[in-house]
Amino acid sequence: MGEFLVHRVRFFDYVPSGIRSMSYNGRRDRLAVARLNGSVDILNFSSNFIQEKVIPGDDRRSIQAICWVGHDRLLSVGLNGEIIEFDLQRLCPKYRLDAFGGPIWCMSCNLEETHLAVGCEDGLIKLFEIVPEKIQFERNLDRQKSRVLSLAWHKSGTMIATGSLDVIRIFDVKSGHCSQRILVDRGVTTLQNRECVVWSLWFLSDYSIVSADSTGKVQFWDWKTGTLLKTHPVTNCDVLTLAVNETEDSIAAGTSEGTVVQFQLLALKSGVADTQWIRTKTFKHHTHDVRAVVHTKSALVSGGVDAQLVIRPLMDKVETKSYEAALRKVLFPHRNLVWCSRKANLLLFQFPEQLELWRLGSSGATGAPGDVLPISKKPEKLLQLKIKGCDHIRCCALSPCGAGLCSPPSTDSACTGYTMRITHHRHCGPEFGEISAAGSSVAVFCRFHRLFVATHQSRVQVVDMVTPGSKHTNTLVPKSGEHSSGNAANHLGVSQFRTNGRAAGVCLYCTLMDSSFFQHHCTVPVYNHLPTAMAIHPQTNNLITVHADHQIFEFSISEKQYTEWSRKLQQQGLHPLWVERDTPITHVTFNPKVPSQIILHDTYMFCVIDQSLRLPTGQSQLYNQVTLKVLSVNARKAQEHAFKICKKFKPLLHVELLLDDSLVVVERPVMEINTQLPAPVRQKKFAT
Repeated sequence: MGEFLVHRVRFFDYVPSGIRSMSYNGRRDRLAVARLNGSVDILNFSSNFIQEKVIPGDDRRSIQAICWVGHDRLLSVGLNGEIIEFDLQRLCPKYRLDAFGGPIWCMSCNLEETHLAVGCEDGLIKLFEIVPEKIQFERNLDRQKSRVLSLAWHKSGTMIATGSLDVIRIFDVKSGHCSQRILVDRGVTTLQNRECVVWSLWFLSDYSIVSADSTGKVQFWDWKTGTLLKTHPVTNCDVLTLAVNETEDSIAAGTSEGTVVQFQLLALKSGVADTQWIRTKTFKHHTHDVRAVVHTKSALVSGGVDAQLVIRPLMDKVETKSYEAALRKVLFPHRNLVWCSRKANLLLFQFPEQLELWRLGSSGATGAPGDVLPISKKPEKLLQLKIKGCDHIRCCALSPCGAGLCSPPSTDSACTGYTMRITHHRHCGPEFGEISAAGSSVAVFCRFHRLFVATHQSRVQVVDMVTPGSKHTNTLVPKSGEHSSGNAANHLGVSQFRTNGRAAGVCLYCTLMDSSFFQHHCTVPVYNHLPTAMAIHPQTNNLITVHADHQIFEFSISEKQYTEWSRKLQQQGLHPLWVERDTPITHVTFNPKVPSQIILHDTYMFCVIDQSLRLPTGQSQLYNQVTLKVLSVNARKAQEHAFKICKKFKPLLHVELLLDDSLVVVERPVMEINTQLPAPVRQKKFAT
């Protein structure tokens, strides 16, 4: 791999937002994750759990519950009293509807997906009819004295169970009246003066009700008689959320201690038809409150204040005991949050509400491999740019020369984005300009004084960067019928290669266009897994794409076909350990002085792929860097292969090789994130 002077950057003070609510769409195999800052992530479970789309957050939006309706409609409610339907193509709210009931705490849709019920602060349950393209208010059910904190439909669609302070109520949907009122036990004597909050409810098909409350119990009730069937003390703290699988034989409960408890409906004796709910498993993967749990066909998905999305396969439901049955934890976004200028040694950090521009430090000392060198010049923060308004930043970009940056608007309502020219004189400030690029998702500078912005319409807007305040000059439109569905673009690459006076192509999804004459150039064959990272080689002009299943492709733009190296890689196949990794590649770059070397990284490793060396076979030792150091020259050549992997630095947010052959590694240790979270529930430990 070679020796590099490493800039080990740990001053990117990024803290992921906690998880508030989740909803699983079994028909599309998608999971919607609502976070505390109002953003929504959509994960594609059929494509290796990749983060497919991100709806930016909003300071005005506080999501309390989220749910799928139909095939691809996504709704949310929050403490601002609004019901929001999201546009999954534009990645922004489609419309907002005020429920006029104060803050909304909960939401649920009936099985037929014809009606939506929301529970409000004023004690009302409001029914909305779900019609194409919108929802409309229908009527209110009887008002109760306290706020409605949880609710659940029965599968028949004729009854709704609600939970509030100390009481569970069952409403008849047709009449709108309360047909049953169940008082919830407050528990032990020490808690008699404290109200019991029913945080979550499920209405099972056999007309029994499952409740989770603030006294730490999961209880089963008979709705007709209002009697308690079974009590399961789970914790001394709150049980915050419940989830039931489709066959209703497994229940998961999330607690404020960070545990997830599973209950299963099991036969008491072999050959006996009688069944009973038994507590079977307890999982401890979180440090803070578990606010949301989802029960899929073969896994439990949980999330909470610590921002970790934990996907734990249930071994009794998994058919193949392979890497697909492994525990997965998703903490960091599956996209790039750091931009680097190789020429100016600058780093641009993207936060939800601001951008930070830093100049890297330096050291004049030398040492042996592995030594930590003293810093002669500390890193310097050059700029902190806070955005206007309440919308959070969708994306940003830093020019390769370090002379400009851009942050396009997040919504169509904001018609202006900001660009900046950075003057390198100490006493000169930045100069700002404006661009018109509404609804953009990815922005990249190229060296030809142009800014390329990909929009939700699968188009690319080209902005002239020479004149301050200029609007977009041209729009690159995909070839008719190809990738023109209107979905938001996730990746954009710009080549810095010139041939015959022309600038080479811009890559939008898999469509290449000539950016001098603004005409379609060619189309890359469509692959069945989403791309997670892509880049165009500045010297060979080849497009490198890495996909959710970790497959790597190299496409020659000039020859309009896959390269010989790419065909050889697909024929031989990637190493099994490479394919079985559970974190996606988020960034691709190149060695500016060695054209045959490709550098890519995920959260836990970075890899230098040398195309001049042989590819590793299934019998090769993939992680062999430590082994090679102790071998002789002849033995080292026998085991050397193209994949040079380093796992020393983690978690990784960015890796870049500068023009001076130094390596920039941006880390974000999990322990530093945990120190900025609120204190977890105190747990008694042995001998304390």
